[in-house]
Amino acid sequence: MNYYELSILKSPLQNLTYQSIEKLEIGTKVLVKLARIKKNQEAVIIKEVAKPEFICSDILEVSSSFYSKNMLEIASFISKYYVCSLGEALGLFQSFDKNIEQSDINIDFSSEILLSEFQNEAKEFLDREKQALLFAATGAGKTEIYIKTIEEILKQNSQAVFLMPEISLTPQMQKRLEKVFGKSLAIWHSKVSSKKRKDILEKLQKGEIKLIAGARSALFLPFSNLKLIIVDEEHDDSYKSDSKPRYNAKDLSIYIAKKYDLRLILGSATPSINSYKNMPKFVLDRTFFETKESYIFEHSSQNISANTYNKIKECLENNHQVIVFLPTRANFKYQICFDCGKSVECPYCSVSMSLHKNDLALKCHYCGFAQRIPDFCPSCKTGAISNNRVGTAQIEEELKELFPQNIIQRFDRDEIKSEKRLKEILNDFNSCKIDILVGTQMLSKGHDYHNVKLAVVIGIDSLLNMNSYKARQMALSMLLQISGRSGRSGFGEVLIETKNEDFFKHYLENSSYLEFLEDEMEFRKELYPPFVKLARVVFSHTNGLKVQEEMSDFVKLFKSIKDIEVVGFGECAIFKISNKYRYEIVLRSSNTKALLQALHSIKSPNAMIDMDTIY
Repeated sequence: MNYYELSILKSPLQNLTYQSIEKLEIGTKVLVKLARIKKNQEAVIIKEVAKPEFICSDILEVSSSFYSKNMLEIASFISKYYVCSLGEALGLFQSFDKNIEQSDINIDFSSEILLSEFQNEAKEFLDREKQALLFAATGAGKTEIYIKTIEEILKQNSQAVFLMPEISLTPQMQKRLEKVFGKSLAIWHSKVSSKKRKDILEKLQKGEIKLIAGARSALFLPFSNLKLIIVDEEHDDSYKSDSKPRYNAKDLSIYIAKKYDLRLILGSATPSINSYKNMPKFVLDRTFFETKESYIFEHSSQNISANTYNKIKECLENNHQVIVFLPTRANFKYQICFDCGKSVECPYCSVSMSLHKNDLALKCHYCGFAQRIPDFCPSCKTGAISNNRVGTAQIEEELKELFPQNIIQRFDRDEIKSEKRLKEILNDFNSCKIDILVGTQMLSKGHDYHNVKLAVVIGIDSLLNMNSYKARQMALSMLLQISGRSGRSGFGEVLIETKNEDFFKHYLENSSYLEFLEDEMEFRKELYPPFVKLARVVFSHTNGLKVQEEMSDFVKLFKSIKDIEVVGFGECAIFKISNKYRYEIVLRSSNTKALLQALHSIKSPNAMIDMDTIY
């Protein structure tokens, strides 16, 4: 009899020991039975062990799927660093199939891209450094450098993965990659059907697909000869998973590239401070098209002012297009009572409900609860409800009233629920069938709008005033990304409605994002990443007193540990979600090992641990 330590896939359980008459390979996926669970569970063989003193259950079935040595090593790192079980970490990966044979398929690619002298200089730097940051201004042509590098790697019969934030996986980018790499390319993201996924995985293993362009999950596919990772828009917080394991795909890409000596390019017009401080970098600040942006500041923060109206009108009269950005979807973010001043809160979460006029409902963007729009305030029963912090649907409505002759379209998650709809709207906008596009941050991601001469930014102050050490960077970065959509070829104007003109004006007109990064480094020294590690522990339960006591016990424990500082603790900013009360502890340390040891000591089922928290 042979005995093996197994990791139960996607389970928080620690490794368990099972027996098998067969001699099995490490990494093989098998089926096993768990006590009190009817359905058989998938598990992965981690190592062979000596016969234990206790009686073991049998391995029920051996599959043709397996996880490579590299996958097991990376999963082990994820489980240790992001504080989860090995089974949860392995659950991120798509396994190999022993029945699929790899064949050498050499395909000749020709991008026919001629890089400029400065782009060539950037590429030579990236080739030389192996793992580096491409700090490229919007419109500087970083995509051409990416494509040239991918082409060289694929010609060596190797594989590449091109990571983008999910909302950057645009039809435009897909077309550019398909034009060069044809059927050697596959797109991978959450909306790809299971049938299509199966086809991609098979072709990737056979060697027919050599380039995967996708969201963060593309990093976990069965690559047999991966030589290049590109992380575009590397500053984007959507690379950080908001569910367990709470890994950061950008940081993980750096770890994988260094561990296995792979090429790595991080690219952004507004790079994160971590990458700016820690990676070799090349600044590509000469734009591909001759562009000039003019900034106009309006001392308002959430409506279409008279000046904004006139600017939009002037732009439309000159047959140009306009984009309007807001950080909030729906009609209004907060419903406030005129009499008592209270907001209309979700009954299950301590957050304000958002108004969705077309659905005649208030909706919670956290748990999905919806209710009819109340006639009067639910708290005082008499007051009338007013709307605060405007959203995309409301601005779309106002613009349609102000410009009835023009075509106005919304571009947010409420409107775009499929890839087909995304393509339709972008094609219509690029064909000038839409005059004004109103949207959330989706607008800022990798779209080339050559006829846009005005970008209007409303509500940027709500980003700047967020309760996060990254608020300044997030607000300025978002503003620069949106600004880059105006005047892609030629002159463009950016109208910013803000009550924080001095802050934005200083970095947009008088200095640069480079100077902001240097200033921000001074501000963060000894307090925030990249100089220290931050972790957040959230305790949640339907019994609020229970988790409050649990949090207090851990606060006492953490305060007694050397090299760890309790930055803060108490109720979460959103105190209740889905009827569960939430308390948090924020920890800081310059000693990663000590911090991880403290986090691994938390065994409570009510605790959510977020290493390298971005909040």
